Amino acid sequence: MNLKQKNLNVFITIVSIAIPVVVAVLFVIPKPNVDAGFDVKVMPFFHACLNSATAVLLLASLFFIKNGRRNAHKWANLSAVGLSVLFLLSYVTYHFLTDSTKFGDMDHNGVVDAAEIAAVGSIRYLYFFLLLTHILLAIVIVPLVLFTLLRGFQSDWPRHRRIARITWPVWFYVAITGVIVYIMISPYYA
Repeated sequence: MNLKQKNLNVFITIVSIAIPVVVAVLFVIPKPNVDAGFDVKVMPFFHACLNSATAVLLLASLFFIKNGRRNAHKWANLSAVGLSVLFLLSYVTYHFLTDSTKFGDMDHNGVVDAAEIAAVGSIRYLYFFLLLTHILLAIVIVPLVLFTLLRGFQSDWPRHRRIARITWPVWFYVAITGVIVYIMISPYYA
């Protein structure tokens, strides 16, 4: 491995660690009293739209590569990366500006009491399973996507294909569960 390759690997590793750390910090720091200049309540819907579009691009990417359309495959993936970067920036902004919504908080007071838990029922377990797997795989997908892209740009097709076989289903799952989680929690946005 040459010095340039090592530097790229180190960069991808640093970015892959920094992103989840920054996101985690945003969930625990006090929220500033900042006027965003627009209604930030539209942002979760925007995030779901970005995740939906990413999923569609990933399906297109798979279709293109299966049909030998390498250039279309490349552009579908680069577009999916662009939407994912936009999602990440918007998501970080949203969580910097607002408190998290709690699943089942029907009266929007920030507390899910026993009556609200009972009203939601066992669907709560499905929600938290999807949310937990979505979050964990969203952390994992960052280095997977970056290393998959790197192998593609290096024209290292055997290694690109090997990692892409892992990256694609994980990334698709993250995109789809992002939409499902939004649909499930959207009734509880204040």
